[in-house]
Amino acid sequence: MEPFVSCYNGVLAAGVDEVGRGPLAGDVVAAAVILDPSAPIEGLNDSKKLTEKRRNHLFTLIKERAMSYCIARASVAEIDSINILQASLLAMRRAVEGLSVEPEHILVDGNKIPKWRYTAEAVVKGDSRVAAISAASILAKVTRDAEMVAFDKMYPGYGFAGHKGYPTKVHMQALATLGVSDIHRRSFAPVKQQLEQLTIF
Repeated sequence: MEPFVSCYNGVLAAGVDEVGRGPLAGDVVAAAVILDPSAPIEGLNDSKKLTEKRRNHLFTLIKERAMSYCIARASVAEIDSINILQASLLAMRRAVEGLSVEPEHILVDGNKIPKWRYTAEAVVKGDSRVAAISAASILAKVTRDAEMVAFDKMYPGYGFAGHKGYPTKVHMQALATLGVSDIHRRSFAPVKQQLEQLTIF
């Protein structure tokens, strides 16, 4: 992918990304980052393309060197209430609103832009093409992954530490065996089907 060339030439552009649209359980987590040109961070890339060790290292560097960052979320209840797309956009809005430095422009990963008062550009594959979006994707993924590891201890047997809530074979088998937990998204088809089976029986 070619690097993205923004219409904004200043230094107060925030990169925004979210993690967790596909899982059957847990919050959707978003992050917004304004990088500091005087404190560059080497090796930023799409969080999914980095090893866990590398992500964790960059997570620390981003928090130390960024001009401003904020990690936000939309809850499972909000996901079930307004749908996952709207919840993702809500989480991104919250991340931007939580920045301690006011951004002048926002670069959003993907093809959807939340409704806000800022000028913004949607960047397809932005987490591989824009450093600030890469940084946001790393903050969001490391945060959400850590939460799912913690949930693995609270809800043993589901395998959350391994699949992070995604609908893997292991997760689907656990869902069928153990039933629906408090952190499962009831509006998602596999979870809804499990609940309907319980109602039938």
